[in-house]
Amino acid sequence: MRSLLIVPALLAALAAPVHAAAEAQAAATPPSALPAITVSTVAPRALRDRVIVSGLVGAVEEVRVAPLIEGQPIESLLADVGDKVQAGQTLAILSKSTLELQRSQFVASLASARATIAQAEAQMLEARASADEAQRVNERTAALVKQGASSQAAADQAASNAIAATARVTVATQSLEAARAQVELVQAQLANLELSLERTEVKAPVAGTITQRNAVVGAIASGAGQPMFTLIRDGALELNADVSEIDLTRLAAGQKVSMVAVGSTEPLTGTVRLVEPAIDQTTRLGRARITIDDAGMIRQGMFLDAEILVAERNALAVPVTAVGASAEGASVMVVRDGTVSRVRVETGIRDGGWVEILSGLTEGDTIVTKAGAFVRDGDRINPVPSDAN
Repeated sequence: MRSLLIVPALLAALAAPVHAAAEAQAAATPPSALPAITVSTVAPRALRDRVIVSGLVGAVEEVRVAPLIEGQPIESLLADVGDKVQAGQTLAILSKSTLELQRSQFVASLASARATIAQAEAQMLEARASADEAQRVNERTAALVKQGASSQAAADQAASNAIAATARVTVATQSLEAARAQVELVQAQLANLELSLERTEVKAPVAGTITQRNAVVGAIASGAGQPMFTLIRDGALELNADVSEIDLTRLAAGQKVSMVAVGSTEPLTGTVRLVEPAIDQTTRLGRARITIDDAGMIRQGMFLDAEILVAERNALAVPVTAVGASAEGASVMVVRDGTVSRVRVETGIRDGGWVEILSGLTEGDTIVTKAGAFVRDGDRINPVPSDAN
């Protein structure tokens, strides 16, 4: 057993001088004989953190115009797709013939109700006069009975007549109130009909651009089914951009956006108006609504590619190729006095071919430009500056 333990020790003792000699030889090797490796210098650089999205252009607010009365034929159409209309502008006119006939009937009913009021007022005046006369007769008869100049029967008859006359006054008063109520009812019906006549003119509730017209002359206007017209309020359009759930939390209202339409070279600008809080469970995509500054250059339904600027700052940066990845995390090969050493780093923004370094390096450090080059921790190299610096 002791002999087995001695053999590894002897081998290690014999190898130590060999390694030492190799290291001494490497240290004595001239730079021209070492491998030439491209290196870069860590320096500040303007970096922009962007999220790439795409989507379709849609209306910020879509307004659907339906008739406020039903059952009337469409008589004429005054607006078409593409027209820009103002709030309150007439878009279509419905037939008024049936409603005008009803108005004539209500006008006649109103006149009849007012005539009934006049009759009721006359009846009430007559009833009050009769009641007053009956009351005076009753009082005189009662006085005569006390004097013995009249019979009790005559007094009872006078009292009954006075009560009956008072009752007729009450009936006449109620008839007058009923006639006045009838007038108010007819007036309300007439006002409702006048409102219906005004609503035969279908008007735009807001200013905007007409994108759809379903109304047809001769068709019966109805609030059910498709609307007569569809408007884009104020012609305002926005991009409904699909965003991956990883990037969704990085977006916020107010961020600047650069957009371009398919097949176009003219850039468009805008801002994030709203980031929807929900994610589609099927596609796993969220949605950001982006206001477009110059909506006159686009149309609803167009497809746009966009870049949302999340952050922009000057920071230490290295080429993307200089950063290696492993189970321990990101690392960079730093060159000091011609010797390579691996350094752990924390990365941030990736912009084009550059990566932000949050920690692990300082300005002026020399690094291997390509981390996948044939160098390892502890190798000596002949550093060659990169043109990218």
